[in-house]
Amino acid sequence: MRRELLVALALVLAGCSAPTLPGPIGGPSHPETPTGQDAIGWEDGYWYDDPVSVTTDDGLNESELEAVTARTMARVERIRGLEFEEPVPVEVISRAEYRNRSSGNGSSAGPPRDPWNDQVWESLLLIGEDSGSSEAIDDTLSTAVQGFYSPSRDQIVVVSPSETPAVDRRTLAHELVHALQDQQFGLNGSAETQDTQLARDGIVEGDANYVEALYERRCGDGWNCMDRPEREGSSGGGGSSINEGLFTVIIQPYATGPRFVDARREAGGWEAVNAVYSEYPDSSEQVLHPEAYPDEDPVNVTVRDRSNGEWQRFDHDPVADTVGEASIFATMYHNNQTDADRYSYDSAPSVGWGGDTVVPYHDGDGDGDGGYVWRSSWDTEEDAREFARAYRAALVEEHGATQPRANVYVVPESSPFADAFHVVRRGDTVRIVNGPTVEDLGEIHAPAG
Repeated sequence: MRRELLVALALVLAGCSAPTLPGPIGGPSHPETPTGQDAIGWEDGYWYDDPVSVTTDDGLNESELEAVTARTMARVERIRGLEFEEPVPVEVISRAEYRNRSSGNGSSAGPPRDPWNDQVWESLLLIGEDSGSSEAIDDTLSTAVQGFYSPSRDQIVVVSPSETPAVDRRTLAHELVHALQDQQFGLNGSAETQDTQLARDGIVEGDANYVEALYERRCGDGWNCMDRPEREGSSGGGGSSINEGLFTVIIQPYATGPRFVDARREAGGWEAVNAVYSEYPDSSEQVLHPEAYPDEDPVNVTVRDRSNGEWQRFDHDPVADTVGEASIFATMYHNNQTDADRYSYDSAPSVGWGGDTVVPYHDGDGDGDGGYVWRSSWDTEEDAREFARAYRAALVEEHGATQPRANVYVVPESSPFADAFHVVRRGDTVRIVNGPTVEDLGEIHAPAG
């Protein structure tokens, strides 16, 4: 999965419990004006606790937006203990304009197909053949995004929650944290796999959501803050264009990242949080279970290519993806294999993940039928057994699969996941081979020997 855009999304978590956060922010009162170098908590003429004179009923004009941005920067500095090195431009656009830009200036063609990534999401039983992964991701983000920071442009774009150019104080604070991260640590790196992207976002988005929560607490405890504008329509986790399973994967860094940040801060203050930007988590497991960071490295899982001449791996770099514990939780939740809270990311079939790799295959030209081999490693045989049991149950109970022979499942054409599956557990590993028909399974991944 490629989700570079998600380096700076602010998404609304309806009903998601907040992390445990430290108490009120104390410290000495500020001087009347900063002396020498710019002071933390002061930006462009505004201290963090200065009032600003704005009228929000008809949105913010240019001078009002500049004032609100300067004070919000000062407040983010005050909370985070880091200094902005330069101003951050902020643009406010409508939801319609965001959709227009994200779809390629209004092109009706939609995003380009990604057959390789389609197979990755099909393996998770989250995006079926009735909707390609590119389309599902584009539709979900177009509905859910509230704002983003562009590291390449050093600019924030806020998507107005109403027809007037309104700015939600939480969205602005969140995106300014991303600008501060970029100025202090750099945010131009990339992740090779779905799981390492989620892991990287665990600190980037976790830090921003953590500061956003502290900011909001201060708005109710001493700071004078703008009223939050009313939102029009759904903003995530329930809109008509939302793929719920995809959304659960995307939202994971926002939901569990603050707990990871809180654990690091508890262990060593903000310096311990800052240090994570030099050593990103290696897996979503380390974000979901902060005690696993940084020592519990994921297992390196490989799949030997045993396909015939008609089935091939994609000419893709990397050739395989790693989906990780967070995405597997989403699979179990949205296929009714766990009663866990949606945003807990804690279920028996996903806990105990040690590592995995998904290798997509195509039938010659890369534009026809697809398949994959997904091999996962687990901490114990019981963990592997639990995952295999739940995956098989999802195929049968949720997608109507029949079982023509041992370990082979066939999902009917009425399902968006209509395919054949070979699910085998050996010790602490599970291998799932997928293809259009039972006959294709052996051609995609022939039995050993």
